Order: sequence, then structure tokens, then C-alpha cells
Amino acid sequence: MSHVGVPRGTVRKRRSLALLTAGVLTIPVLAGCSSGDEETARGVPQDIAPAARETVADGSTVNWAVDALPATFNAFQADADSATTRITGALLPTLFPMDRTGQPKLNPDYLESAKVIEREPKQVVLYKLNQQAVWSDGREIGAPDFVAQWRALRGKDSAFWTARNAGYERIEKIERGADDLQVRVTFSKPYADWRALFSPLYPKEITGSPDAFNDGARTTLKNTAGPFVLRSVSKSKGTVTLARNPRWWGDRAKLDTLVFRAVAAKDRTQALADGTVDVADIDAATADRITLARRDRGNNGQPLNHGPGSEITPAQALRSWAQAHGSDEDAAEIAQAAREKNRKAVVAYAAEQKALRDFAVRKSLEPAYTQLALNGESGPLADDRVRRAVARALDREELARTVLGPLGLPAEPLGSHLALAGQPGYKDGSGALGEQNTKEAQALLADAGWTRGGAAEPPKDTKAGSEAEKKDGKDGKDAEADAEKKTTDDAEADKDSEKETDKDSADKADKDSAENEAAAEREKADQASADRDSEDSAASRDEGLYIVGDDNKPGAPAPATVGSASAVHVLAPARTAAVQGTALLRQAGLLGEDGAVAATDKQPGGAAGAYAPVGTAAPAPAAAKGQLGKDGKTLTLRFVLPSGPGSQSLRSVGDKIAVMLEKIGIGTEITKVPDESYFKDHIASGVYDLALYSWPATAYPATDGRPIYAKPEPATDGSLLVEQNYTRVGTDHIDQLFDKAAAELDEKAARELMKQADARIWAAAGSIPLFQRPQLVAVDKKLANVGAFGFAAPRYQDIGFKNRQAAGSPADRKK
Repeated sequence: MSHVGVPRGTVRKRRSLALLTAGVLTIPVLAGCSSGDEETARGVPQDIAPAARETVADGSTVNWAVDALPATFNAFQADADSATTRITGALLPTLFPMDRTGQPKLNPDYLESAKVIEREPKQVVLYKLNQQAVWSDGREIGAPDFVAQWRALRGKDSAFWTARNAGYERIEKIERGADDLQVRVTFSKPYADWRALFSPLYPKEITGSPDAFNDGARTTLKNTAGPFVLRSVSKSKGTVTLARNPRWWGDRAKLDTLVFRAVAAKDRTQALADGTVDVADIDAATADRITLARRDRGNNGQPLNHGPGSEITPAQALRSWAQAHGSDEDAAEIAQAAREKNRKAVVAYAAEQKALRDFAVRKSLEPAYTQLALNGESGPLADDRVRRAVARALDREELARTVLGPLGLPAEPLGSHLALAGQPGYKDGSGALGEQNTKEAQALLADAGWTRGGAAEPPKDTKAGSEAEKKDGKDGKDAEADAEKKTTDDAEADKDSEKETDKDSADKADKDSAENEAAAEREKADQASADRDSEDSAASRDEGLYIVGDDNKPGAPAPATVGSASAVHVLAPARTAAVQGTALLRQAGLLGEDGAVAATDKQPGGAAGAYAPVGTAAPAPAAAKGQLGKDGKTLTLRFVLPSGPGSQSLRSVGDKIAVMLEKIGIGTEITKVPDESYFKDHIASGVYDLALYSWPATAYPATDGRPIYAKPEPATDGSLLVEQNYTRVGTDHIDQLFDKAAAELDEKAARELMKQADARIWAAAGSIPLFQRPQLVAVDKKLANVGAFGFAAPRYQDIGFKNRQAAGSPADRKK
């Protein structure tokens, strides 16, 4: 999920659905969770310093920070990102932007009306266009633009490289209405989310040919129809500059120019202080600095009690002065250099704080939510009882407080996968899974066969074995033979294991089994628990937990081999919508440099970069923690988290989750990986058990939610088609409910179907919503109508300064 924008589904083939007659998960509370009146949950309002247009000055320039220059200006391509969405929002028509409550609202700048005029025999929507609406070259916006976009996106012409066709494939034909300002769209089958179509709307010059669509719109947009036009793109400066559109027929843009400037998250505090940007999404640390800067405004030049040097006590300061002026010349030189370095840091920090006084922090809740994803493809989490136990061990209120509480935002756990608080149709469906309950979580694990003494039991078959054993194609007899070999000579065991793709994993399993048997014997003999803990800790240090290290360590994936047995483990996610990739960027991951979400071969042992040399501190073994086990294996889950500086809150949440799971006997191996590999090498490719990432809110859950929760399908080549369902958990019933809702033109009935789908998603326990993400935006305090927009799309033409700046924009200030 990103800071802006909503994905509109993915390219996909609709599977034929049969009525379910067996195998449906039956949970009595589902009926109660999917019916009844909507909850009146109130969303957090937007914070944009609203001001009437007459109080906003004409002219000036605003510099707006984005993560990077857009990879493309074509929002329908796979590598479109949040910058694409932000910039095209000021340049192209959006027919139904979201309002403050997360509902699609007709945009009068482009439409006089749009409604369903026929339902039988087929659905027909009639668009009546604003008669003043024209492209920047003067041509009227009309039916030819609708037709060209439909043909490019309907999925029948593979020459168009498009990431999504949801809804366009349902259109049968598009015709001119009674005049050139009317567009008549006929659907081959009903489509409830028709308002999601044709936004953004591109001119026929772009969507009319594959060359223009695939390549031409990547680097420029010559013909636009928004309050601004594209003036220039500078890769060297990292800027995209927009200028006021002289042909714009709506409210005249207040700004002369709007500059989107690429500024990395780690550089934004400096960019704000330098006057390089006027608007920037920020993290909690930068927000704290701005708050402190405004608090210190009246300190009359007194030294700051925060920042560099603030932790130095009077005694330390005196000792430093004495060393700098002492008779030991070498020590004095070192002390003087340290004092000078500190003095410069204090001066620089004070200057930055003085500049940051000119900014305000606008805060709301972002239209996106953070979830705990449970990979149900294989391993312990393939058992829905284990997934439900994990979910019921979580104190979601505590997790929400961890992130939102310090920011002064409502710390409420989210109750729906398909709507956020404040949106129509929101209802807390978490009752389908149940509240946090440690005893019931433990009972679920016991029912699944995970017990306190299970780790000491000899393995019965490979189904409870390691991932590597399964992927190596070992059957139950092989596993039993391996278990018997643990009492043989080590050298002979090494020789016999040469055929294994991961010898170290086999050795480790032998060690664990022997140690667990020894622990059991000691238990029978009433040995002291302190002695047992000591021996287990020593074994743990010898064994080591590989975390974040060289790719050539044992367990790193081997190169993919075409036609090899490992090919059946290759995951092929459908190409995602643009903003979904960027969503994970800020939350916890990045797309690759080419922007594509590529399938990754899953080899025994995990992903490259996930391991480190022996000697890294390992968690206490099962016997020390009272960890659960089965068939000689401990219940330990791989918890993958991003390691970047902007993901600290995620890691804090991850640490708390690990503690909660430990209380019910589930161990976690937390692996921190680089941000750039988090999504591509772990989430999309399925190399994880637990992970934290986000999805954006949407006004069209039947369309946008389906690829996220669709049941994965095996492809003819043995790969698994997961679309955007990176948990690999889904059911036919959930798919049915999405498809029924997408075809239901009665809005109330469609929302009821979505509530039922949400209850089923909760019950499947593949995705556990935690909280809505915070939205913090630093804004020049003299700017109006810009900040934390919440659900609503920005009205770029209303943004401006309340008072004209003598030297142009604040970016022109001399700091």
C-alpha cells in the first residue's frame, strides 16, 4: 500500500466457479458477522489547513517531495508508482475521485452526470461530459478517448503492456450518445464498480497505439487535461515541473508552478531545513523535531536541551574542558578536536531547528492498513488451526498503540480487510476469528498436534519435517532412515548426506534430535532445570541462527534450473497495479530497479541475503522456552522484517508479535533483510512464514480486493499463480462472494456480500489486519489546502500560500 493511490486490480483470468457443496469452513459466528446494520465507526479527519480560495494568493511555486522520479507516466503499467499517481492526478481526468469518507464522488470538472440507465437486458452507463472539458491541445474530451482506452485495457490485444484490465474486459461496446458530449457504455455482464473505470483518462493519442501506450507515455505527457500541464522532467535535478494549464476551464490554479522533487526519506529533514521542499511525507522522528522546533521558538536564544551535546552532563563538560586545556598535549589535541566537532554539530542542529519552525506537521490516518501476513502455502501455517492460533495470540490493541499512540492518533485495531473506519460498509468482522485468547490459541495448537514434548519425539514422517526435506523430494521412509542415522559415526553420516542439497540443515536436525532426546532423559531423572537451560543455551550458540549475511552461506538458493524438480516451487505472481508496489516501498519494501514484480525460484534453505555466519546470537532453544513441537520438530516460524531506517515502527511491532507468540509456545526466527529485497525476494516469492506489509484502501473492494484474496491456482508448468495474494490462502467461497458483489448493482446488497467475504477472510486467517497506517506530512505553515489528505484526493488547483511571499516560494528563502 502506498501513501497515495489505489490499485485497480490486476490482469487475470476469471476462473469458473461451481457452487460449493463440501469442504466449506463452517464457523457459527460467520452469520452474525456478516449481517446487521453498518457500524458507525468514524474515521480520522483530514488535516490540510483548509482555506477558502479567495484567501489564497495567486502565484508562487511549491516544491513537493516524492520518493523518486516516476518510472513511467502511464498509470496502467506494472512499474507505475506513487509518484506516477501523485503527478498524473494534477494532469489527467479522474472521473470519480474519493472524497473524505472514502466514497467515489462525481467530478463536475469533467462530468455533468454519469449513471446506469439500463439494467436489462444489459447494463448501460451513460456519461454526460462537461461541455467545456478539453485536452491541452484544444480538442474536446469525448467518446474516442473512452473507446481507445477500453481497447488498450480490455486484455484482448497483447501488444499493449498493461498491468490491469479489471472491469474493462466486461465492456461489450462504447458508442457516441445523442451528441458528442455523451458516451454510452454497454457491459456484457453487470459490473458494480463501473465508477472505477476511465480514471485516469488518457487521450486517444496515447491509448490508440501500442507504441504510444508502451513507450511514449513513459517519459512525457504531451496532451493533458488537468489544472496543470507537464512543463519539464529533469533527471539530473530529480524534478518534474508542472505549470498552470492556460486551457483549464475549472477553478484557476493558484500556483504558477508545482515541482515534484525526488528526495529520499532519510534526507527529508535536511531538505525541509534547507528550503528545498515545502511539502513532504515524514516519519515520526522528523515530526518530533518539528514539534520541538516550534516549542523552542520562545527560548530567547538559550541552548537547546535536545540534539547533539544535550546528553553531556556538567561534570562531563568540565572534564572535557580540563582535558582540552591540560598539560598532556596529545590528550588535549584529541579533546579539542572532539569539542570542535561537537560545537559544529550543535550549531548545525540549532540552525536546522530554527528553519524547521516554519513548518507544521499535518497528521491523519493514511488510507492504508498494516497487516500480519501468514504464508499458508507450506510448513506449519499450511494448517488453518495453526494460523488461527497465531491470530488469537495477538493483542491487536497493544500493537495499534505501539504505532499510533505516540503520535496522538486513535489507536484502534482495524476490523475489516475490505473497508476502513469511516468508509460506508465498514463493519468489524474480526468476530469470525475470535478475540485474543491465549488458552484457545493453545487449544488450537494442541488439536493440530503441537505439544510441549513434541520436539523430543522421533519424527514419524516428512510431512512434519523441514521445508528443505520436502523440497528435496524426500518421502516418509527417507526421513525415518535419516532419523536412525543420528546414532552412527559422524563421518559416515556426512558421506551419506552428500546427495542432499543442504547438508548443514541435515546436520542441524541431527543435533536437535540428539539434544532433545538428552533433554527428555534428564527430565526423567529429575535434573535441575537450571542445568538443562545452561546446556541448551550452549547448544544454541554452537548451532547458530543465520541472520542477514553472505548469500553463499548454507541454505542460500541455487540458480534456477529449467525443467528441474524445483520448478514446481516457482511462484508467478500476476503483475501488480502500480501503487501496490510503492505501497510496500514506504511500508517495508521496494520493487526492483526495473519496477517489475518477478517470480523467484524457491530453493531449499530460503532466500539470498537471509543468512549470516555462525556465531550470530541465536534464540534460546525449545527446551529453554517451553516451545511446542511435533514429530521431533519445534514450532518455529520465519518472521521476515525490513532493516531500513524508515521501518523502525514495523520492527517494534514485529518484536511485540514475537513475544506474544512465545507465550503460546511458538518460536520465531526474526530475519531482517534490506528494504530493496523485502518485497521482491521474500513477500512476492513466498520466502517467509510471517511478514508485515500494507494494502491501500479502496472505494471498490469487489474489484480491488479480489486479486489480493483470490485462491491461488496451479499453472500448467507447475508454478503457483497467486495474483496479489502473497499469503497463498484463499477459498472458492471467498472468490464466489467477490464475483457476486462485482456483479451486484444494488449498492446495499453488494456491501452485504463484501461483509460476508470479509468474515470468511478473517476465518481463513491468512491476513490479520492490525491498524490503519499513520500519515504525517510536513508542510510550510503558510500553505493552505495541502497536508494529510486521508481518503480524499488533492485538489491541486486550490493549493497555495495564504500570504504572498516576497521572494516567491519558501524554497527561495536564504537559510
